[in-house]
Amino acid sequence: MAGSGNVLKCISPIDGSVYAERAVASQDEAVAVAKSARDAQKAWAARPMAERIELVRAGVAKLGEMNDEIVPGIAYMMGRPTRYGGEFGGVNERASYMADIAEEALKPIVIEESDNFERRIEREALGVVMVIAPWNYPYMTAINTVAPALIAGNTVVLKHSTQTLLVGEIMVKAFVEAGMPADVFQNVFLDHGTTEHLIQNRYFNFVNFTGSVGGGRAIERAAAGTFTGTGLELGGKDPGYVCEDADLDAAVDTLIDGAMFNSGQCCCGIERIYVHESQYDAFVEKAVAIVSGYKLGNPMEEETTIGPMASKRFADEVRGQIKEAIADGAKALIDPALFPKDTGEDAYLAPQILVDVNHDMRVMIDESFGPVVGIMKVSSDEEAIKMMNDSEFGLTCSIWTKDAKRAANIGAQIETGTVFMNRADYLDPALCWTGCKDTGRGGGLSVIGFHNLTRVKSYHLKKVL
Repeated sequence: MAGSGNVLKCISPIDGSVYAERAVASQDEAVAVAKSARDAQKAWAARPMAERIELVRAGVAKLGEMNDEIVPGIAYMMGRPTRYGGEFGGVNERASYMADIAEEALKPIVIEESDNFERRIEREALGVVMVIAPWNYPYMTAINTVAPALIAGNTVVLKHSTQTLLVGEIMVKAFVEAGMPADVFQNVFLDHGTTEHLIQNRYFNFVNFTGSVGGGRAIERAAAGTFTGTGLELGGKDPGYVCEDADLDAAVDTLIDGAMFNSGQCCCGIERIYVHESQYDAFVEKAVAIVSGYKLGNPMEEETTIGPMASKRFADEVRGQIKEAIADGAKALIDPALFPKDTGEDAYLAPQILVDVNHDMRVMIDESFGPVVGIMKVSSDEEAIKMMNDSEFGLTCSIWTKDAKRAANIGAQIETGTVFMNRADYLDPALCWTGCKDTGRGGGLSVIGFHNLTRVKSYHLKKVL
C-alpha cells in the first residue's frame, strides 16, 4: 500500500521507545479493502459451515503456534508481564466454544413442514463486519467477534489499537497461513477520519467496537442514519460486594487480583469494593498485605508481577485520581517506597488501595482503568445495592456470600450486564458478554453473539395452489 503519508507509532511503555510503526492506509486503499471483503463474502458464506468452522479452528491453532513471539510482543506493546504467558488459553476457549455451538445456534427454526406449507426462520450472515479492537487484551477481545463472525459467514476487516499495532497483522497472518482466503479476513491501519468515512458510507454491515465512551459515541455518530448495526463495549466501574457471611480469604484474593491484574487495565476489572462492616477491617488488612507483596518492574523480567500501564498518559490519569482523592480526605494504604520503579515520570505506576473514600471522588465514579481500588464500609445489602448502582457504567458486579438465593436477589437489583457470585473478572463464552448504561450495548459470545452477527430471514412457502 502506498499509504496516506501518516504513520501510526506504537510507543512501548517499557522504555518509551518506538516499538513498531505502520503507514496509515489512504482512503482509496481502505475502500479497496472493504470492497474486496464485500466481493469475497458471498462465496465465503456459501461454503458449508463445517468448512468455515474448520478454518477458524485452524487459524486459532496457528496463532497458538506463534505464542512464543506473541507473549513478548504483548509485553513490549502494552506492558503485561511475560510470566503470565499471553492470551492463547482465553482465545482458544472462546473460539472453540463458539465453533462448538455454531450448528445449533444458527440452525433454522422450523415452524411447519407439511404437504401444503413450508414455514421457517433462517439466519444468514450480515455481510462485512468491522472489528475495532482495544489494546488491553488485544487477542481475546478481537477473537470475541472475529471467530463467530467468520463462522457465521461474514467477512471481517480488523482495525486494532495503535498501542497494540501488530496484533491485527499477526492474527490475519495466522489465519491466512492456516488456509483462510486472504480477502475473507483482513487487517487495516486506519486513522479516525477514514474509519468514519467507511462507516458513514455503509462499507460495513456491522461494527463492533471495544474502547472508550467517547470512541463509542464517535462510532454511533458515524453510523447515524445508515442503519448499520453496532456492538459497543465501552468500559466499566465494576463493583465488588463482600457480605458478612463471605469466605473472607477467597474474597480478598479474587477481588484484589481482579483490581490489580494487568495493571488494572481490564474491562471487567474490580474498581470499587464495598465490604460489610463486620468484615471490613480484616478485608482491608489482607488486601494491603497482598498488594504490598507485588513487584513493579520491567514486564520482560520473571520476578515482575505488575508491569507498567500501557502509556504514561493512562498512568497520569490514575495518578490524578489518586491525588485528588487524597486531597479530599482519602487515605492511601500502600507505601510508595515499596515500588521505587514508580518515579511519576513514565508509565510505571505503583498499585494503590484507598480507604475513607466516597462517591464525590472521581476515583469512585470515573473509570480508572489502572491499579487502584477504593474500599468502602457498608452496613446492609440495601446500602451496598445503592452504592453499586451509583455509577454511569454497568458491565459486571461481584457478590460474595454463601447464599446463592441472596446473591441472585441482589444481582436482580443491580444495573449491570453480568452478575458474579464468588468470582470476578472472568468472561464465560457460554454467557452473553453485555452491559448497560455508558458501558454500551449489544452482546458478544454465546448463542446471542451469533444472533447479533446474523440477520433473520423468514420463508413462507405455499406448496399447493
